[in-house]
Amino acid sequence: MSTFPHLSRRGFLTRTAVVGGAIAVPGVLTACSKTEGGGAPAGLDKLKEQGYVRVAYANEAPYGYEEDGQLKGEAPTLHREIFKALGVDELRPAFSEWDGLIPGLQAGKYDVISAGMAIIPERCEKALFSEPEFISPTALMVKKGNPKKITDLAAAKEAGVTIGVMSGAVEKGYATGTGISEDDIKTLQKPQDGADAVKAGRIDAFLLTGISLNWLAKNNSGLEVTESFVPEVDGVKQYSPGGAVFRQGSEDLRDAFNRELKKITSDSGRYVQLIGEYGFGEDTIPPADLKTADLCKA
Repeated sequence: MSTFPHLSRRGFLTRTAVVGGAIAVPGVLTACSKTEGGGAPAGLDKLKEQGYVRVAYANEAPYGYEEDGQLKGEAPTLHREIFKALGVDELRPAFSEWDGLIPGLQAGKYDVISAGMAIIPERCEKALFSEPEFISPTALMVKKGNPKKITDLAAAKEAGVTIGVMSGAVEKGYATGTGISEDDIKTLQKPQDGADAVKAGRIDAFLLTGISLNWLAKNNSGLEVTESFVPEVDGVKQYSPGGAVFRQGSEDLRDAFNRELKKITSDSGRYVQLIGEYGFGEDTIPPADLKTADLCKA
């Protein structure tokens, strides 16, 4: 049994080509057509035969996002390396809003979600998760100087501030689990919406992983990010692990993916070399005893 029970974290298009460590995304970002969906999940043999795997992203830096026509981030970079090792050289990306990722997967619009999605029991009921790719503590984005002195969720509750969270993300559960009222929680569609809401004073703090917020702060002046902390829900620490997501019935593909993933997470040098530029390092490598089977237990 893992020593990290119930840990969790939040929260392609046309033909592509791999360019300079990223995936070129020609044309306008749109969802896959319906003609690509449905049917039984594709196994590894089929993916190898066709030469590509359809992957979904939610445009959330640094997990999976489009920039200058290229798909970048932790998940696409890691997944490209893994699928290449499995004999599938091309990722075909499809954009989805965060809360549409799993429904789109279930509908067969893509084969894998490459978005740094948190592994939580509710999602495990609807899809198959890889073993954890990373672990990330949580933080709060606030106005420069942190005028309300918010350091964590307990401090936010005591101060009676308004917290912003991403739609469909696990951070809302962290907030309510700390005792913050639903009336003091505002739902936003994407990270930049959270930063904009803090700037405008519509919310006092934006709750997300420290990795995401530190990345977001690079392009948003007048804001700062608190020191990362580990939320607790019902006395259980939430370490925020995330992974790749597959359609139910894709166990063989998931297992093959996991074998290659383990080679990377067991080699800290290779792990950092691959995704260090996105803010991931030795401190985000999942512990060896952190298992998806335990994370998926209600």
